[in-house]
Amino acid sequence: MENREELIQKVTALVLDNWKRLSTQPYQVPVGISARHVHLSKEHVEVLFGAGYRLTPMKALSQPGQFACEEQVAVSGPAGTLSRVRILGPERKQSQVEMASGDCRILGIQPAVRSSGDLKGTPGVMLKGPKGEVLLTEGVIIADRHIHMTPEDAKWFGVSDQDRVSVAVGGPKGGVLGHVLIRVTGDSRLDFHVDTDDANAFQLKQGQWVTIRKEETL
Repeated sequence: MENREELIQKVTALVLDNWKRLSTQPYQVPVGISARHVHLSKEHVEVLFGAGYRLTPMKALSQPGQFACEEQVAVSGPAGTLSRVRILGPERKQSQVEMASGDCRILGIQPAVRSSGDLKGTPGVMLKGPKGEVLLTEGVIIADRHIHMTPEDAKWFGVSDQDRVSVAVGGPKGGVLGHVLIRVTGDSRLDFHVDTDDANAFQLKQGQWVTIRKEETL
């Protein structure tokens, strides 16, 4: 087990590395890669897992208060099924399924790129749990690329809530991801969220630092 002095040295080195990075490249954000997942309403939790059931937190996520759950469901569309899709908590007012384009092709549905919660007119799917099934008439989205940040972060980057920016990625498969939505809330933690399709295309890694720049007008 590490002793106190070794731990202090590691923390100090990490702080210095971040300070050097911010000194030379001040407009960077860390990457958070989001695999396919499901958000459930309380009603649908009980249909899928039983009356009075409560979701079981497994792992904290980057945004405060959000967590991956032990529970998983099957998601079925006209062309196929994806099994063991992770549920994320806490419960929401309306159930929502977030997929990558490749996932939607497996299910046989036409994807809609939307911000979280913007579900009107989106495709639906069948959710299957150990105790029951739920037919969603809408709720499947490809999540809009977005950056979570606090008001203080927004001031630092010179952006406002709902602005659109571009993100530059280095490396052999690097490039620019455009049309990235800024989402500002008081309890956010700075994080650039992309799905697995974007992450694979640009060879992004969880926690990698990328650079914000103002959206270019095409």
